[in-house]
Amino acid sequence: MVEQEPDDLDLDAVFQALSHPIRRSILEQLADGPESVSDLAEPHDVSLPAVSKHLRVLEDAGLIDVEKDGLVRRCHLDAVPLSAAFGWLTQYRVFWEDRLDALANHLENEDQ
Repeated sequence: MVEQEPDDLDLDAVFQALSHPIRRSILEQLADGPESVSDLAEPHDVSLPAVSKHLRVLEDAGLIDVEKDGLVRRCHLDAVPLSAAFGWLTQYRVFWEDRLDALANHLENEDQ
């Protein structure tokens, strides 16, 4: 398994990978542990080739690792890109919390 440094991550690819509900569902499945491609495909009403395309997007974004175990391909979650995306989002959460606190203070002072 190749470890990625947060600075090496492509946040555009991460957010693009997270933009599809099937890919988000696959990541949720993998949070419980590694699974085969066929196990990941089972709950979705799409073809196995379609699931493979989703897995490729997740792999290209660095969100999963795929390894061959004989004829079976097993997928593992790599949470490092999710952590980097969360860090980026946190900056804006703090920004908006500060803005909303300032608005609340302004409204409180206006009432007095």
